[in-house]
Amino acid sequence: MAIPERFSNLPEYAFPRLRALLSGIQPGADPMVLTIGEPRHAMPDFLQDVLVSNLSGFAKYPQNEGSADLLDAISAWIGRRHKIEVDPSRIMALNGSREGLFNAALALCPETKNGQRPAVLIPNPFYQVYAVAAAAVAAEPVFMPTTPETGQLPDFAGLPAALLDRTALAYLCSPANPQGAVADETYLETLITLAEQHDFLIISDECYSEIWRDAPPPGALAVATRMGLPDRVVMINSLSKRSNMPGLRSGFVAGGPEQMRLIRQLRNFAGAPMPQPLQAVSAAAWSDEAHVQESLALYQQKYAIADRIFGNVPGYRGPDGGFFLWLPVEDGEAATLKLWREAGIQVLPGAYLSREVDGFNPGAGFIRVALVATPDETESALTLLRDTLYETRG
Repeated sequence: MAIPERFSNLPEYAFPRLRALLSGIQPGADPMVLTIGEPRHAMPDFLQDVLVSNLSGFAKYPQNEGSADLLDAISAWIGRRHKIEVDPSRIMALNGSREGLFNAALALCPETKNGQRPAVLIPNPFYQVYAVAAAAVAAEPVFMPTTPETGQLPDFAGLPAALLDRTALAYLCSPANPQGAVADETYLETLITLAEQHDFLIISDECYSEIWRDAPPPGALAVATRMGLPDRVVMINSLSKRSNMPGLRSGFVAGGPEQMRLIRQLRNFAGAPMPQPLQAVSAAAWSDEAHVQESLALYQQKYAIADRIFGNVPGYRGPDGGFFLWLPVEDGEAATLKLWREAGIQVLPGAYLSREVDGFNPGAGFIRVALVATPDETESALTLLRDTLYETRG
């Protein structure tokens, strides 16, 4: 049986490409892996007791959309964090944010838009599930370069009206992966106004929202709600980064009533609900802020370390949120090979997170570095990285 062309044409995923690039090359020192965005801060201790006390729940089928306790906890967190009221009926639990980012397209992207093939707007570079979701619904992916010139965010307002008119979905990640740029309220208001004028939905990926430099990033659903347009945004978040539990695979999606009806309906037929004990753990995590603040303080300490180490590197811009550095280099692959050969430092070429469009790959001149180790380990690794890679640049 022939494989659908829309999937067979997808490029290889970033990490297999990285393994192939470094295959057979001995690291120049004890390896330091700075590639994977897997939080390493301590997860909340109290959650172990919650899990143990709910183990009997593994003997029952879980509630598909999420337990009442979990949905109430998420609704309460949205209220505290974003100062809006979102009824639990407008929320659904997810097995991690990736499920929601993919299934939102399946549930909400129409087969045609104004009689044409729908377009899905994707920042470039980007979290690769956005492009796979567009392929799954046979939409046209439109990769929007996010560069220093655009503030490392997509320039939605600069798109032609004809393209916006056939746009069905627009993905936005704030704080951005990988650059750490934050969409402020003015930016979000402009995007939401465009969505209303041209009748498309915004899929807002906010999984890095609780890791920030100076102030909590605004949420797209909150801004849309205050504008009276909550149906224009589908918000997705998770506990992976907020609570340092990527292995829990726990997140949520929230949006307007009709959008959530369709997303929940898809889950009813094709989804796998989160086990009840994990829902109990998730509810407890969303209800506690102390562990989030402790983790945030560590990330802010590491921002300061990175700024001090790379402050004299031309083109360096510290992240406003998230936990990645997006470091400027001449060539991302060449820099990755040099760091591995000479220092044993493993980073990710920026081009592996981007698509080439019209001969231009906006990630080619960057490497991504994850700030997930301890502050002391981070300082040691970043100092060695700087001395290896930027020795002739000051």
